[in-house]
Amino acid sequence: MKINERTNGGQSTRWPLLEPPGPQKQRAHRPNLLKRRPWHVLEAPTGEFPAVDAEEAMGPQLPDEATVNFVLDLSLRIGEVQMASGAGASDVTATIIAIAGALGLPHCEVDVIFTSITVTCHRGTDLTPITALRVVRSRSLDYTRLTETEKLVRKIVRGHMGAEQAQTELERITSAPHPYPRWVATLSWGGVAAFVTILLGGGFDVALVAFVISGVIDRVGRVVNRYGLPFFFQQVIGGLVATLSAMVIVSSDVLTTDKPTLVVAAAVTVLLSGLSTVSAVQDAITGYNVTAAGRTMETALMSAGLIAGVVLALRIAVMLGLPRTPLPEVTGSTPQQLPLVVLGGAGAAACFALASYSKMRAMLVAAAAGGIGAAVYGALMLAKLDGVSSSAVAATLVGFCGGVLARRLGVTPLVVAVSGITPLLPGLSTYRGLYQIGVEPSGDISTLMTAVAIGLALAAGVVLGEWLAQPVRTGLGRLERRFAGPRMAGPLEPTERSLE
Repeated sequence: MKINERTNGGQSTRWPLLEPPGPQKQRAHRPNLLKRRPWHVLEAPTGEFPAVDAEEAMGPQLPDEATVNFVLDLSLRIGEVQMASGAGASDVTATIIAIAGALGLPHCEVDVIFTSITVTCHRGTDLTPITALRVVRSRSLDYTRLTETEKLVRKIVRGHMGAEQAQTELERITSAPHPYPRWVATLSWGGVAAFVTILLGGGFDVALVAFVISGVIDRVGRVVNRYGLPFFFQQVIGGLVATLSAMVIVSSDVLTTDKPTLVVAAAVTVLLSGLSTVSAVQDAITGYNVTAAGRTMETALMSAGLIAGVVLALRIAVMLGLPRTPLPEVTGSTPQQLPLVVLGGAGAAACFALASYSKMRAMLVAAAAGGIGAAVYGALMLAKLDGVSSSAVAATLVGFCGGVLARRLGVTPLVVAVSGITPLLPGLSTYRGLYQIGVEPSGDISTLMTAVAIGLALAAGVVLGEWLAQPVRTGLGRLERRFAGPRMAGPLEPTERSLE
């Protein structure tokens, strides 16, 4: 047996090496030596152990630890803004990786769940990784903040802004007040309800009542939110106020229309519009199942609160002896009503974008998307296609148009997608299903399940349309590019550069 000595940092390491055995010793010693030296199976038969230079660093060359922490904090804060605004987990992950790579951290791992974001920067074999975590504590619809953050991300990735400048700009974006007063958002939510009423075939008197009731619901929600009331109970209050208000108005003969329950359907659409259905479906499709489960649970809980409020109001109306409003019927549209449908869709989408604090350019793009979606939906319904399929096709077109045009016009595709499908939300089908459960003795649940199917079709259609828009957006001559999945926020083609 020979002994091989290798110097490693001044210390001598002794490795037993196997001599060429004679024919008598080979069979007796091989099993024990193979157990002691298992790497011989993979080594070339040189009889020497491969030496590694201990002074040669393996892995990426990174800045100092303070700079790494600074870049990770900046990336996490940008990801928090996107996550709080409803961006998908895949978008947040791609954004953080792009920012970290552009600012000198070439290899980072990102883990996004519904309530937190974790980033780990690997620093080779000699240094321990650095991990940073940020909790997403609040959700808010401020699309101006999201759009400004998108512009900041593009500047960082393209090398037009360093880490310190980006930190200062992000502080300005996150600390800036909303671009409009709060009462503008209240009027906008009322406008969403009014235009949805027109889209459903209601008259201008019904639209005016829906405008007032939705504005009242928003102000009531604003008041109870100051006391920290959970959003589940805010949804209960919204459904209760909308339904009881409509029944009281019907009892007082203020409305002369035969469709008074369209007021409730419009208010339900407004309450459904703030849910993160699109993001939940996007996360599920792109493989972020934990985040998708969290968003789905939140959407289901908010919907359950709305259901509880509407059913409770129907029960109270029966107990008080108020005149029972008839079950709203889904009336067939005519070609003459199609312009009103387009007007209602464009107006509702624009008002939703304004209620979410979008600026003028985003409002115009959202209005165009809403009008296109409503026109396609109305045309397909005229062709006697079912509601679920019509909603899916219309939402796919909205996602496609938003994916192609939004980035070229400097607007985040998520803003266009969510605003564009708002007029198509199943407010009327939801109220019909709740009416059948809460008032009629039969308790048919099929209509409510149809409303759920329409909501899923809308969300899935938007995600599919965004995916189909990628080859058009990146160039028709590069169709062979492998797609990374639908992207509604963040950079599309990140580049790398050194830290400034």
